Amino acid sequence: MKVTRAVRKILDNYESDNPGTKANLARMLMHGKLGGTGKMVILPVDQGFEHGPARSFAPNPAGYDPHYHFQLAVDAGLNAFATPLGMMEAGADSFAGQIPLILKVNSANSLDASGSNKDQAITGTVQDALRLGASAIGFTIYPGSDVAYDMMEEIREMAEEAKAVGLAVVMWSYPRGGNLSKDGETAMDVCAYAAHMAALLGAHIIKVKLPSDYLEQSEAKKVYEAEGIDTSTQAKRVEHVMQSSFNGRRIVVFSGGAKKAENSVFDDAIAIRDGGGNGSIIGRNTFQRPREEALEMLDRIIRIYKGQE
Repeated sequence: MKVTRAVRKILDNYESDNPGTKANLARMLMHGKLGGTGKMVILPVDQGFEHGPARSFAPNPAGYDPHYHFQLAVDAGLNAFATPLGMMEAGADSFAGQIPLILKVNSANSLDASGSNKDQAITGTVQDALRLGASAIGFTIYPGSDVAYDMMEEIREMAEEAKAVGLAVVMWSYPRGGNLSKDGETAMDVCAYAAHMAALLGAHIIKVKLPSDYLEQSEAKKVYEAEGIDTSTQAKRVEHVMQSSFNGRRIVVFSGGAKKAENSVFDDAIAIRDGGGNGSIIGRNTFQRPREEALEMLDRIIRIYKGQE
């Protein structure tokens, strides 16, 4: 595998990392149909934990089988597959070496009623990631939650351990809990802040939701208005998230969210591309559709990121 100039440029932004961690970043960036472009599409399947099996897989019952998701990621030519411990263990041997893996090491569930104390349990370890051949660990933080500081301290320890053994760190940074309004969870100022926090916490790859043009924080709103920060289009909002992620020195992929119309998914991809984002981490919008429809959708998203549409 010869690392392309685009990928080498990205790797150069990670100045403190050892060769093992950079090799695992390169594996993800060089894999699949987008390999070498600096763009990424990742399949995340942790929704069974987060939302429950029926809500996640009943629309396409093939998805109850872990192997279905491994195979979908492989056949679609994606950069990586992210999932919690049990699902990864169910397919790690059958699909060893076929797709870079991201072990999701903390999870929440919809039975939890913690309100402002939104939190996740540690459900996997760095040793699990090594044992299963993963390239990275994935960890969620909830900026705004009353227990956000605890989550940040947990990922500080796990990231230190992961980097020491050559694994990359992927951070889901999802504002929620505390005094945040529902609209505030995807507000422009809050999403940019969440991405910046993840970068400051040492994430190699940052996952955030696409921001709206709403501004949640009164003090931030004053600055956005005074400085004329353009939030008028989705592409401009993506551009600002990238600016907030060390001025594009960190890889940022954007969440697909709940299942929606195909054209909305493609419009999102176009905005991410035009705003300078690194790509998509897209789950329910693909695996809740029939397999062939999902493969066609992912292929078109990949073409968008290649600039072919």
